[in-house]
Amino acid sequence: MGKWQTIKQLRALLCELVKIPSVSGSEAENYFPEVLLHKLAELKYFQEHPDLLNQVPTGDGRFLISAFVRAQRPTSRTVILFSHFDVVDVHDYGKWKDIAFDPELLTQRFNEQKKKLPQAVQKDLDTGNWIFGRGTMDMKSGLTLHMSLIEAASEGRFEGNVLLVSVPDEEVNSVGMRAAIPHLLQLKERNQLEFVAAVNSEPMFSLYPGDQTNYLYTGSVGKVMPGFLCYGKETHVGEPYSGLNGNLMASFVTEAIELNTDLCDQDEGRLAPPPTNLIQKGLKDTYSVQIPHRAVTLFNLFMLERSIEEVTTILRKQAEQAAAKIESFYHKEAERYSEAIGSTIVDPKVRVLSYEELLKEACKSYGGEKVDKLIESLIAQRGDKDDRGLSIEIVDQLAILCKALAPMIILFYTPPFYPAVHSHHQPMIRQVVDKIQSLASKAYHTELIEQHYFSGISDLSYIGMPAKHGSMNEWTANMPIWDRGYSIPFAEMEQLAMPVLNLGPIGRDPHQWTERLDVDFSFVSLKELLSYCISEILAGDNHK
Repeated sequence: MGKWQTIKQLRALLCELVKIPSVSGSEAENYFPEVLLHKLAELKYFQEHPDLLNQVPTGDGRFLISAFVRAQRPTSRTVILFSHFDVVDVHDYGKWKDIAFDPELLTQRFNEQKKKLPQAVQKDLDTGNWIFGRGTMDMKSGLTLHMSLIEAASEGRFEGNVLLVSVPDEEVNSVGMRAAIPHLLQLKERNQLEFVAAVNSEPMFSLYPGDQTNYLYTGSVGKVMPGFLCYGKETHVGEPYSGLNGNLMASFVTEAIELNTDLCDQDEGRLAPPPTNLIQKGLKDTYSVQIPHRAVTLFNLFMLERSIEEVTTILRKQAEQAAAKIESFYHKEAERYSEAIGSTIVDPKVRVLSYEELLKEACKSYGGEKVDKLIESLIAQRGDKDDRGLSIEIVDQLAILCKALAPMIILFYTPPFYPAVHSHHQPMIRQVVDKIQSLASKAYHTELIEQHYFSGISDLSYIGMPAKHGSMNEWTANMPIWDRGYSIPFAEMEQLAMPVLNLGPIGRDPHQWTERLDVDFSFVSLKELLSYCISEILAGDNHK
């Protein structure tokens, strides 16, 4: 019967994995790979082939897990199963925070207090098919299924090789996946493998509130994080028209970009989700009656078909429009105030610069060596600043050096970056998708609608075929910490590029306290669909 093949076994395994609170950056995230390693080592195959089960360092104290199963009949054809084992934190669970990692207990408590929960949650509870808890949906259910598949592979289920790769840090900077790239190249070269496709099992994401459609994905959305540092002019609060408030400037930039459908990338007429703000704050360290003349605002921006050059051009235009609105607003209010006091106020002119342009100005004024030393000292003294905080600090300090250029808005990029990838035009993937959709409909009465891009962001971005080839110079030149603590192995990614497919569980409310998983679909229907998917990908006639 096996260890992880029945719905009961899979549910128990899922609960065991969820109980390890592997929040990104936590000690439990560091501990999780050891648990996963020991569980996989219980399989007879890895007892006989321990060299094919590896705990691979990511370079920052964390580890990823790689488990390779050779087919009984020698072949180079290999499918890779990708998952991540980190999760987001549980602060949003409120009074249920202490049991957020105990799916059975949390589900029981929700049943006991069902009438206090949202209607959609009550409806799912009534079916008896859903289990709740952080990581049940995103994405330890996917990892659970992959462990089931690797066990099946170890018993000769597939006519080809299967490689399981599970990584940390997907929810933050994808350190795990970026570290997996050289490991995969080594495996490929050492074993003379042909990586036929990468299969991920991230859960289905709703396209809009209340969306009940079930999806499979033939690609993964791209993402950039543009930032705008707004540098105004300092002044006392008693003389506000002698300066320009950075917070005011940032608010105009945010108004220009937040949920702006005109900025949505498109794929054959289908829109990516709109941009939304992730960080906005003034950069004053302490309270005083000096206005906050420096502020920053950062956004999540999805990419499908656009190049980074196109994205930069669009963002710069938005910043220029925001600058014009700042000037117009200032002029309007200054004119009214001037009439009241009987004096003339000089209007500011706000310029827009890229980080690359700011850096050149700083080097021109102070010399490249001094600027490099400043940046290196900021990196050395970063303390507990994350990559976004460090990027902001570098831009801010260079802006202070170049304050004669103010007022100004500086466009820059921060980590992470995810390339958009797709496989919907790839013949083998087209055939496999058609067959999966047919089987799901006939055998499980489930309609799976294809989406070209998984909208939840995934590590497939680092392994798939780029949606649009192009130079990354525009991005790296405007990324303050590029090759200074953050990098992406673009050359190695090109060597590994392969078709991708995301076939995952039905769940609801990722990253919310009502995160939940449809157990029956995930551990019965989806388990068989994934098994069928791997068999079809490995079948040689798909390449004819």
